[in-house]
Amino acid sequence: MNGATIERVYVWQLPVRLYHWVNAACVATLAVTGYMIGRPMTVPVIGEASFSYFFGWVRFIHFVAAFVFFFNFLGRIYWGFAGNRYAHWDQFLPLTPRLLRKQWREAVEVMKVDILQAKVEPMESVGHNALAGWTYFLSFLAFLFQSVTGFGMYAAMSDAWLPHMFAWIVPLMGGDFAVRQWHHMMMWFFIVFSMIHVYLVFYHDYVEGRGVISSMAGGWKFVERRK
Repeated sequence: MNGATIERVYVWQLPVRLYHWVNAACVATLAVTGYMIGRPMTVPVIGEASFSYFFGWVRFIHFVAAFVFFFNFLGRIYWGFAGNRYAHWDQFLPLTPRLLRKQWREAVEVMKVDILQAKVEPMESVGHNALAGWTYFLSFLAFLFQSVTGFGMYAAMSDAWLPHMFAWIVPLMGGDFAVRQWHHMMMWFFIVFSMIHVYLVFYHDYVEGRGVISSMAGGWKFVERRK
């Protein structure tokens, strides 16, 4: 473009990239195994079913992925304070009225491009745009909900100290069945979120040409600097 130069900007630090890919693997694993736990499938086996231990492995993989998911999430919370400005919490939460007004205007502009298709020119954003930041914050709340309800149900069958920290959630929400239903329904939030997320990543990579996809592997984006 005339009157502009292309500059490489280091946006996503290594802890953010590790969190992203570990989280993606955990969410996929938890969704698949969680669905199988909610709707068990019939597996034909030769001999006694107890010898195959198929469903036991499904539950074991689900529990291991849940622990990795939880501690990975704790690491991201820490990096929201220790990371660079693109990873900081003010990218997700407007901490001042002035920042709230700025993010609201930006969110409206993003909706004109991404949803209404009323604008062709992409948004000038290096890190998360305001709408993405708010959406990711909602996903963080969903992460917390799944962790609390999941460990709350697991507390009844575990002697570990971590699940028992959340045992109070089961009586609070009306019993094990109610918690299980809410936990299962929230799984669909992650499935829908993942589909929209992947679509928008490819869309923005095509429209903006900033290296959105490759930035989550190497950390760098390409930004136009006006002369």
